[in-house]
Amino acid sequence: MTDRIRNAALAARTCSADEAAAFINPGDTVAMSGFTGAGYPKAVPAALAARMEAAHAANEAFRVRVLTGASTAPELDGALAKVKGMELRLPYQSDPTVRERINAGELEYIDIHLSHVAQYAWFGYFGPIDVALVEVSAIREDGLLVPSSSVGNNKTWLDLADKVILEVNHWQPESLEGMHDIYYGTALPPNRRPIPLTRPDDRIGETTLRVDPAKVVAVVETDAPDRNSPFAAPDADSQAIAGHLLDFLRREIARGRLTERLLPLQSGVGNIANAVLAGLGAGGFRDLTAYTEVIQDGMLQLLRDGVLRMASATSFSLSPDGIAEFNRHVDFYRERIVLRPQEISNHPELIRRLGCIAMNGMIEADLYGNVNSTHIAGSRIMNGIGGSGDFARNGYLSVFMSPSSAKNGNVSTIVPMASHVDHTEHDAMVLVTEQGLADLRGLSPKQRARRIIDSCAHPDFRPMLEDYFERACRDSFGRHTPHLLGEALSWHQRFIETGSMKR
Repeated sequence: MTDRIRNAALAARTCSADEAAAFINPGDTVAMSGFTGAGYPKAVPAALAARMEAAHAANEAFRVRVLTGASTAPELDGALAKVKGMELRLPYQSDPTVRERINAGELEYIDIHLSHVAQYAWFGYFGPIDVALVEVSAIREDGLLVPSSSVGNNKTWLDLADKVILEVNHWQPESLEGMHDIYYGTALPPNRRPIPLTRPDDRIGETTLRVDPAKVVAVVETDAPDRNSPFAAPDADSQAIAGHLLDFLRREIARGRLTERLLPLQSGVGNIANAVLAGLGAGGFRDLTAYTEVIQDGMLQLLRDGVLRMASATSFSLSPDGIAEFNRHVDFYRERIVLRPQEISNHPELIRRLGCIAMNGMIEADLYGNVNSTHIAGSRIMNGIGGSGDFARNGYLSVFMSPSSAKNGNVSTIVPMASHVDHTEHDAMVLVTEQGLADLRGLSPKQRARRIIDSCAHPDFRPMLEDYFERACRDSFGRHTPHLLGEALSWHQRFIETGSMKR
């Protein structure tokens, strides 16, 4: 036995990636670990892709249905998509080859809220799960599994799958043990009970994952890093957006609606999110908490500086520098970071109870506050809704952020009518661009439109939006949410035809 596989019965099932992949059959539903490029299986997907490629060369169909926690990496999503080995994928993806296959109509894609995935699996909506393929960092003597750098839906996959393949990754730090909190108290209706978590740092579960050893058909040892791309430094637009948002939070404190400790923060990943996190540190905030999905580099720095007291998530998403920082001070971070299943990190009951401040990106928003965070021109998927809807619908504050223009200034991200709606006007409270911030709370649709145009629209597009809104108020079929339907959609049609929304 190796130091990472300490259970004799499971050590006896150690095999190669090729041998493990042989347990996966055409047409299987395979539930895989992985969330934002962390904790995904590294070896078996490549071996599976090779089997698929050989089958296709022999004119034999070999495709599987793939369920994950969220996005994975080229070694998984990219490898299977390259050989056209997926017939269905859910819930969130970011791989360019997967995106190409989806938008070409060659791969069925289900984009759903991350909080729904585990419960829908338990309800049986996705059918039987044939195989769970899950990365762990170790197998203990008692057969319990030490999770790796993400938890995602792994608890559900291990419980529901007929067969289990484990990848034990020696690259993952052994010191991850003790950082996880796996809650086994969820139940199906009508037997659900309240989840006993009232603060972001509450621990309500176990540090390990359970697995029925009789279901484990293969154990594969690996030593390979997570996808850990470096983050670009925040640009001027991102810093301006962060400044507007931080000014807004200070006003909320002055009005008594927030305290100096704010409320638990949820943040998407990317330049704007990193700029906001950096601004919190520079702005003098201290002793904050995060109840979110992903721990990124900026949060490590905030924990080191005392800006964040603790952070709860379901996954890491660290750059190489972030991983080095984590490994250098792992004992420090283990006391301040909790990784949970995504059915807990994204649970509406908990988000509502804790009063999270949700901060997420968007592709576009319309004059009334409807937000599109997933589609280009209404039909071409980018990544997916992820967990933004879980937090926007249930948080204390829902903030959506984007630069006011895209495509070298040829496209406005503030449009008359969103080409696709992920978050309705009922869920979006605050919109922010580098131009300014629109607080939409307590406003009627027409009041929202005026606030968004004045505060968020790019100057190059503001006159066009003002002209449209004035004519819509005069000529619309109804005057509550005024629209000239054909003209509203023509903005997107112009982009499709010319690459620009400008007249």
